Amino acid sequence: MKLVYIKSSDKPDKKMMAKFETDNGRSKTTHFGQRSADDYTLTKDKEQRARYRQRHKKDLETKDPTRAGFLSYYILWGDSTSRRENIASYKRRFNL
Repeated sequence: MKLVYIKSSDKPDKKMMAKFETDNGRSKTTHFGQRSADDYTLTKDKEQRARYRQRHKKDLETKDPTRAGFLSYYILWGDSTSRRENIASYKRRFNL
């Protein structure tokens, strides 16, 4: 699995989209993040991030880093307030 890009979503209700390429050459696009909602990269509120992560920890049980729950958890609610840094960290963490 390879991450091709992460950019703003073309869906009106989603913030971002990620395109992945599988080992057999197929592509998968995942839209994530509710456009009208806050996220840590915008609010920089560590308590809000902690509450989000506690509520959404169950999203990680799928063990599929291409799912919207993973992308939101690590990119919009990641350790940094910089989406660029969170994307780089996400790529390293999942070898994408």
